[in-house]
Amino acid sequence: MAAGMGEGVHSERESGRAHLSKHLMQMKFMQRRQDNENKVEFEESQQRRIDETHWVIDVPELTAKQNRYSLEPSHIACECLKFGRMSFKGFNPAIEKIMKTYDTEQELELAEEREKEIAVSDDEMAKRYDSLIGTVGKKFVKKRHRSSADNEVEAKKSKLGFLKPSDD
Repeated sequence: MAAGMGEGVHSERESGRAHLSKHLMQMKFMQRRQDNENKVEFEESQQRRIDETHWVIDVPELTAKQNRYSLEPSHIACECLKFGRMSFKGFNPAIEKIMKTYDTEQELELAEEREKEIAVSDDEMAKRYDSLIGTVGKKFVKKRHRSSADNEVEAKKSKLGFLKPSDD
């Protein structure tokens, strides 16, 4: 009999819950606790049942279509106008003056951009000038002196290189 009781106590310890008396379990605070536990278990079982019966179809997500229309707050962009008010033939001299200054500013900006595109850097200009000297020099040398002139140009190019200082 003692062995039987020892086994029951051991199993209660393993479960982590002590066995409470019948009278204690009938008290209101214990019944509320037990009702809450039962409610949580019931909700979990309902959720498991829903998850098991719920079907999922693997469909790629729909992407939103791109809008073909763009909304502009003003009609100026639609009509490619430079600015809102315009005047012609001296009708409104103040507006015409503003138009003229705006046009000159735009022309200056465009000219600067074109100049930047066309401009040659200093290094590139030096390289072009260096190659130009040799070609123009060859043009004015007579045929009998051309071979010696080529040697002189090559000698000048080799002399222009970096010379290592002596160790003395």
